[in-house]
Amino acid sequence: MRILLIEDDSHVVSYLKKALNETGAVVDCSQDGKEGLLMAASAEYDALIVDRMLPNLDGLGIVRTLRASGDHTPVLILSALGEVDDRVEGLRAGGDDYLVKPFAFAELHARLEALLRRGAVDAPETQLQVADLEMDLLARKVSRRGKEIQLQPREFRLLEYLMRHAGQVVTRTMLLENVWDYHFDPQTNVIDVHISRLRGKIDRDYDLTLLRTLRGSGYMISDSN
Repeated sequence: MRILLIEDDSHVVSYLKKALNETGAVVDCSQDGKEGLLMAASAEYDALIVDRMLPNLDGLGIVRTLRASGDHTPVLILSALGEVDDRVEGLRAGGDDYLVKPFAFAELHARLEALLRRGAVDAPETQLQVADLEMDLLARKVSRRGKEIQLQPREFRLLEYLMRHAGQVVTRTMLLENVWDYHFDPQTNVIDVHISRLRGKIDRDYDLTLLRTLRGSGYMISDSN
């Protein structure tokens, strides 16, 4: 487990680093907000422990900046500010948990373990790929062999659903409910029209056809022949 500790109190830094090392964690430390943000953005960490009050950039500023950039590393905020409004502000800024000083190390460690378990289950996907077709969910971009493909919002949503179920048969009912938010069949050819447009954009001029229509069953996106 690799942890980044951003805390300006040297006594707390020394105490937490020693205690976390004893649990087997590798701990990097920063006592400055801007430096801590740079470290968090330039390396991979399993979790961040961020003090709320820091020089140059406060802890909530660090968390907001990371979340805005698409970084979902679990963050435990430390603070002497323990009122309900303070805790709510910390969580709304993007913190995953909030621990009020003074605290017992046993509680901090238990909260970290809970964040790591939660992160292992809930870490969101940011990239989808089938063969040489790639989708960037954060930038909302699609490309094939490095060439960007322009999609309308509904086409993007349709392709995302198909790629999340790559190799599986996706029925009309599944598409109506999950892409169009219909819980009934409107008895139109809206799906066929969008599938045809999407196929023209992602498969045209490529030897390998990824999007297939399975007569009587539904649709599938797959890189297998």
